[in-house]
Amino acid sequence: MTSSLPDQPQTRIAAADRDAAVERLQRAYAEERITQDELDQRVHAALTATVRADLDAVLHDLPAEAPGSSVTLSAMNGRLVRRGPWRVPRTLTVASAFAKVHLDLSAAIIDHPVVDIELGAGFGRTTITVPRDAAVDLDGLQQSWKTVRYRPPRTPAPTPGPTIRITGTPGFGRLKIRHARR
Repeated sequence: MTSSLPDQPQTRIAAADRDAAVERLQRAYAEERITQDELDQRVHAALTATVRADLDAVLHDLPAEAPGSSVTLSAMNGRLVRRGPWRVPRTLTVASAFAKVHLDLSAAIIDHPVVDIELGAGFGRTTITVPRDAAVDLDGLQQSWKTVRYRPPRTPAPTPGPTIRITGTPGFGRLKIRHARR
């Protein structure tokens, strides 16, 4: 007896895919594209989705993601620096072989409630400065040779800011994450 495989195998999704779908649904509700009841039903469907087709069914009639919602910064060696009033995309991928990376988000323009930073660092050092009111999520970060240096603020911010979710691998270099002082 032979079993037949589907014509197109379903791609399994991760928690980050579900989270991105929920954020997109929340934006659609805020823009009055869907009702509160639709939001509730679709969020439930997105959170219980297991394959890409499940998410596509929930998002099929919504506008596509805005261009520029994903950016890749890369450097072989030297320095890779972003500071001052720069616009942070929803997803930021950082690829570095031997470079020293410094991302300063303290004065950056952050339009998204959650920013995903995917690290792909080799041997260089990486320093990320987040806004004082930001929450930092390191659950998706893979351990490397060096320890990750992060100390949450002693007192929480009175109003919560964006969540900075850092995933990937810091490589063989040091990763330091700190909150802005101002």
